[in-house]
Amino acid sequence: MNPEFERLVAEAPYGAVETLSPLVRRVLARNPSPFTFTGTGTYIVGHGEVAVVDPGPADPAHLASILEATRGETIAAILITHTHMDHSPGAVPLKAASGAPVLGCAPLALADDGPRADAGFDLSYAPDRVLEDGEAVEGPGWTLRAVATPGHTSNHLCFALEEEGVLFTGDHVMGWSTTVVAPPDGDMAAYMASLAKLLERADQRYYPTHGAPVDEPQRWVRHLIGHRRQREGQILALLEAGPQAIEAMVAQMYATIDRRLWGAAGRSVLAHLLDLEARGLVARAEERWKLKA
Repeated sequence: MNPEFERLVAEAPYGAVETLSPLVRRVLARNPSPFTFTGTGTYIVGHGEVAVVDPGPADPAHLASILEATRGETIAAILITHTHMDHSPGAVPLKAASGAPVLGCAPLALADDGPRADAGFDLSYAPDRVLEDGEAVEGPGWTLRAVATPGHTSNHLCFALEEEGVLFTGDHVMGWSTTVVAPPDGDMAAYMASLAKLLERADQRYYPTHGAPVDEPQRWVRHLIGHRRQREGQILALLEAGPQAIEAMVAQMYATIDRRLWGAAGRSVLAHLLDLEARGLVARAEERWKLKA
């Protein structure tokens, strides 16, 4: 394991309540990994009557931390950005303990035995109400409005806290790394369109589920768009030399990263290729890909 990552995990405030703004608190789950960073950040919005955003994994210790952080308060809503295992399974025990309804993204469970670069889908997720783009959940002094951001998953939502001009971004925008876009459900064209959608907004801060808050969100989104365009350019440049298999492209594009992550990197390359294919720029050549004539 990377020594710097080990240090960050050792120093992470697991179970503690971090106050991030007048309306926002965070409790960090102890589920660090190369794909969750130091863990899932569960957000508590409001005071007295609160909303909980992304309760995280079904971990009894994390559930206890959320309940302790909201002692003496009423959990009025449990909001879910998407149904990966590090985000939504905690909704079931938290609902049982609090009686709060589960609101947010649509259910999604896909059979997928490929090399994942993130958590699998949560089969237990059963929302009391699916929130549509623009639909709001309100409590005393807070309003959380759903912002549809498909791409990382087809059901992904962000939530805008209107009173503070901030956005809970789930995994659509992370505070420490680029977002995984892995077919069959991950869609690069949808992801890029969702990033463009965020550029049209005036959010002052992002609260991603993994990593630190993002205080220059527009700048960070432009960086993420530029990164994806750079990867796309790399793929097209490699195909100029002739048809290529994904494995061969990964070996060249990701030569400096841990080889154990190459399978996951291949999913990202596939997502780019499927987008390029839909745009008429590349075509499949049996087990390889080529520039379209």
